[in-house]
Amino acid sequence: MRILIATDAWPPQVNGVVTTIVNTIRELETLGHTIGLVTPEGFRTIPCPTYPEIRLALRTTERTRRLIDEFAPDAVHIATEAPLGLAARRHCMREGLPFTTAYHTQFPEYVHVRCRFPVSVTYRWMRWFHAPAAACLVPTPEIHRRLAARGFTNLAAWSRGVDTELFCPAPRQPRLSDAPIFLYAGRVAVEKNLEAFLGLDLPGEKWVVGDGPARASLEARFPDAVFYGMKHGKDLAHYYQQADAFVFPSRTDTFGLVMLEAMACGTPVAAFPVTGPIDVVRDPAVGVLAEDLRSAAVAALSLDRDAVRRYALQYSWRAATDQFVASLEATPDSAAPCFAAD
Repeated sequence: MRILIATDAWPPQVNGVVTTIVNTIRELETLGHTIGLVTPEGFRTIPCPTYPEIRLALRTTERTRRLIDEFAPDAVHIATEAPLGLAARRHCMREGLPFTTAYHTQFPEYVHVRCRFPVSVTYRWMRWFHAPAAACLVPTPEIHRRLAARGFTNLAAWSRGVDTELFCPAPRQPRLSDAPIFLYAGRVAVEKNLEAFLGLDLPGEKWVVGDGPARASLEARFPDAVFYGMKHGKDLAHYYQQADAFVFPSRTDTFGLVMLEAMACGTPVAAFPVTGPIDVVRDPAVGVLAEDLRSAAVAALSLDRDAVRRYALQYSWRAATDQFVASLEATPDSAAPCFAAD
């Protein structure tokens, strides 16, 4: 199948959306599919307001149309609700091309955190964006329930995976003390709620791996934490492997791929019992979810790392990609596959 993917999220951006798309493309090509792309590459771009690391494409209409028509796709997937996603949506609707979309990010909640814009208004726009899609792909049962309650009617399942060869247990380096290491990895931005982690009175070190617009202010406010900046591949895996617990303070993630990466390295998770963690950390043997994040982080130290690793092995990018392909192959009048009600 010739599959075109339109996405505003693309390297050098580092986030869960990019990780998901890159791994899905790899699996699709392994399965023999041909992939076409509409990404910010080749477009003039400007920095996203409040998040300059993300570049937004300009004058997208004509080039997007040409890229889609020249590729002649059998299926179109629109990954993001931003300029390129809007241009691809507009062209597909004008030409009568069916397409799928994905709900990667709790965009209404992110906008509200950043500028207090009403969540209800943003959700109304999101329903408009996703409504014409043959299916809007969502990563977890909780996101399915939340969007269904908001009036989304075309929801389908698309879970996530982890590279268990890259993210794997490794010998832990000798330390000067027995003090535990508590790690956060991911974007350093206001919506990630890092203050909830960095402000904890924990019996050990706090490490932050990642970068983003809030890094400078957080480094100044929390001088006892160690900020290592952005890491990739084996370097990133090293920090997961050395940590004693992975603390995930976000309350607005749809999934939280970094939790899977940590668990694949054997590192247990501590998080709030909210969307994302409640679907990813389903076994109390691999993580602790509690509104008291300190108690969760301390309790996670006692969990068995081998059990944590075994749990992560159930997630594969191949299984997630099979779900993705199934949504593309569904006929327009067939019911979109979705999570079972529970």
